[in-house]
Amino acid sequence: MTITPRERVLMAIAHEPPDRPPIVLGVSNATGIKMSTYRALKDLLGIDAPDDYLYEWPELGTAAIDEATMRRLHSDVRGVLDREPDAVRERNRTREPHSDYVDSWGSGAKEVRPGEWFPMVHPLASATTIEEIEAHPWPDMDDPSRVAHVASEAQRLADDNEFAIIATPWLLFPLERAFAMQGMDTFLMNIVMFPEFTEALLWKIQGVCKQLMGNFLDALGPNVDIIKIGDDLGTQESLLMSPDMYRRVLKPIHADWIEFIRSRTDAALFFHTDGDVFPLIDDFVEMGIDILNPIQTSAGEMANLEALRDRYGKKMVFCGAIDTQRILPHGTPAEIGAEVRRVVEILGADGGYMVSSVHTVMSDVPAANVLAMVDAVVEGAADGVRAGGR
Repeated sequence: MTITPRERVLMAIAHEPPDRPPIVLGVSNATGIKMSTYRALKDLLGIDAPDDYLYEWPELGTAAIDEATMRRLHSDVRGVLDREPDAVRERNRTREPHSDYVDSWGSGAKEVRPGEWFPMVHPLASATTIEEIEAHPWPDMDDPSRVAHVASEAQRLADDNEFAIIATPWLLFPLERAFAMQGMDTFLMNIVMFPEFTEALLWKIQGVCKQLMGNFLDALGPNVDIIKIGDDLGTQESLLMSPDMYRRVLKPIHADWIEFIRSRTDAALFFHTDGDVFPLIDDFVEMGIDILNPIQTSAGEMANLEALRDRYGKKMVFCGAIDTQRILPHGTPAEIGAEVRRVVEILGADGGYMVSSVHTVMSDVPAANVLAMVDAVVEGAADGVRAGGR
């Protein structure tokens, strides 16, 4: 019996084994492909499509992948995104070449080398008082141009009923947005030195984000299967902060955020957080996170896929786990296929796993290796059908 990509995703979310694990690519910056690799993919596949950017944001550098390429990648999902206000996008389109990109929050990026941008514009970099938070010109999340397109795009995908719909508003989320406003090192230092200020800043950001998320969810209506949220909490070896500090400072904000979204939609909650976050997974389960991404297998305890499966495999869905530090950029197609089969065998045997790269497919990944990853999923499913028939 043939199932649709959407049915495949919904089965995985329900921990029911589908015909193959769903593939999640191309629907957010966390599951996207950088432009240079996307161009190489199009050249390799002979696909003629424009070089469009996710969120209409060239400085982010992540491609908005055309439909023909999405189908060749066997991606089982399609995304619905927000946008910066029309005035902000126009201002950035017409600014002086190579000048700073500044978003509606007042944060942004500088060009560190031709065509490469790094977040270095922090409007509250020196702030340490609640008065400075109140004085900042916070963005207008009721600007209708942010979500004017959302209802029609979501309705079109729902009417087609072929792919699962992932809503991926670009909010950066409380901690990451605080990093954008102050700089990561500065904000983490201020958590200790100025705790009242940092908690006030996080809650202020939370309120602004909820304002946009409410408008976004209203525009989506029932036409959404997954809502992507997140905050990067880990490093290669550990957490950005102790578990106790997370539970005191950030967990109440995340719990409030999740409760707010749960009250407005039945969609599954997809939480993106890089690094070794194993010590916090019990907290994620308690808060009601349905899908954990990206399962950074190069980071500490997250490499122990058997332990993840045994402890949490019935409690949440895993999405990711295909390494982007060593395997995808430097592996041969055969090595990539072997790694995909290994991960699928561990995490996907009983459903509850969706294949994706660990965060964005970066510019150092050869196009052929991207195809090797997705083809291993499809070919592995076909091999399994044949083996079952013998």
